[in-house]
Amino acid sequence: MTTVLVVDDQPLQRYGFRMLLDSVPETEVVGEAAHGAEAVRKTAELRPDVVLMDVRMPGMDGIEATRRIVAAGDRSRVLVLTTFDLDEYVHAALRAGASGFLLKDARPEELLAGIRAVAVGDAVIAPALTRRLLHEFARLVPSGGDRSAEDPRLSALTDREREILVAIGKGWTNGEIAERFVLSESTVKTHVGRVLSKIGARDRIQAVIFAYDHGLARPQAD
Repeated sequence: MTTVLVVDDQPLQRYGFRMLLDSVPETEVVGEAAHGAEAVRKTAELRPDVVLMDVRMPGMDGIEATRRIVAAGDRSRVLVLTTFDLDEYVHAALRAGASGFLLKDARPEELLAGIRAVAVGDAVIAPALTRRLLHEFARLVPSGGDRSAEDPRLSALTDREREILVAIGKGWTNGEIAERFVLSESTVKTHVGRVLSKIGARDRIQAVIFAYDHGLARPQAD
């Protein structure tokens, strides 16, 4: 059973999410919040597996609420709901520690799958959306050149692990990485886990930030 806190300032939106999530046996809505401050308080109180977080809300927005929830160090993970016209929020949400992004017009099965994935520690962004978000992320990251020599975490990576990190930064899936490097997906998964551990990243999204920050990844042509 995956427990979920639904955060949205629109009552009808919260009601729709609750109806969907309570209609399947593997998810349970344990609470609702109408703004960021309430989301932070209820997350600490209810300790849901996943916080389904809207971005634009009165008072404390979803970005600041995400930052505070992640900083608290609890087990709850945040899945942000966004739209393409909110691209300006992507960089801030990534920095805040969100574990994934879904569009508000996602199909019900996509939302359910995303919640399940985030609950077990995966980062959730569809590959096509990943690349679009990475373009925006790269545009917002200040250009500081290649700083890879400055970070001792990179020296801890093997050559293969560095290649895997670069691939993650490009938004490649495990399947794409496996095909490119002629590896099994299980081997790729092991490499990814080691990379995340060595650079101190919670998930693939944080690894993307790390790769961009250290000049290891740049947006790819469409």
